[in-house]
Amino acid sequence: MDLSIVVPVYNEEENVAYLYQQLTSVLEPLCRTYEIICVDDGSTDRSFELLAELAERDSRVKVIRFRRNFGQTAAFSAGFDYAQGEIVITIDADLQNDPAGIPLLLDKMGEGYDLVSGWRANRQDPFLSRRLPSMIANWLITRTTGVEVHDRGCSLRAHRQEVVKQMHLYGELHRFIPDIASWIGVTMAEVPVNHRPRRFGKSKYGLSRTFRVILDLITVRFLLSYSTRPIHIFGSLGLIAFLLGVGLGIYLSVLKLVTGQDIGGRPLLMLAVLMMMVGVQMVAMGLLGELIVRTYHESQNKPIYTVRQIIDRSQPGPA
Repeated sequence: MDLSIVVPVYNEEENVAYLYQQLTSVLEPLCRTYEIICVDDGSTDRSFELLAELAERDSRVKVIRFRRNFGQTAAFSAGFDYAQGEIVITIDADLQNDPAGIPLLLDKMGEGYDLVSGWRANRQDPFLSRRLPSMIANWLITRTTGVEVHDRGCSLRAHRQEVVKQMHLYGELHRFIPDIASWIGVTMAEVPVNHRPRRFGKSKYGLSRTFRVILDLITVRFLLSYSTRPIHIFGSLGLIAFLLGVGLGIYLSVLKLVTGQDIGGRPLLMLAVLMMMVGVQMVAMGLLGELIVRTYHESQNKPIYTVRQIIDRSQPGPA
């Protein structure tokens, strides 16, 4: 299989038929084998029935139906698990992502990249409620993770199969796919793609997701930098807190011994004791985290690295 198209679907009954027509009209001229994996994320309208009808007519359409709504991250993850194509392409079902951008992604992949993201340079969404929060979020995430991507909210992406098979998505981390992929060590690029206004249905996102993005960003930052060495973050915070407590204790001791001041009722004394206790607890959390990480990796024989290529000329080649 050359291509796998992964499409999360949630209450998009008006768009399903149009999306299928547009996808096939773009994919057929490519002369590549392909499959379209539609993941019904617990839709409450007729989306699943329409997808099932498409699968009956076209064996290249495969439908995964969730028992309930698990979210877009889970839908992507399920599509990645079932994908057989050498290149896995993701696209939204709302018709705002133009399937005509798929050949552009594939052309860029042909230059040797492992992941190519679409960039909605001319985004057709309201500025205050959609584009402005997205711009702020992209800027903040780029500064935090160091991964230069203009548009993380664009679901139109192309990935090599080995990339998606090595990514494990949880919560709402689908918008951080380029950042998570950077930990694997992939080569990435962006291409401008066409973005269209929504014709049918309504957006599933709003300003409320801004706070979730901030919380997810903390998770991603931890995963990228400290997932295999938790003692570095917890231990560092613990040492800072402990040394601050010790410093306050020394200051209060000097006041008591040199000036004879009463320090028993001073809030600083309680703060010094609290900081030292917090410091010890943070270091202990870091040590426990180290034990958990080692148990996780060793029990599953899960490496802490990813291999892109192996060249071993000591092994005889095929006759």
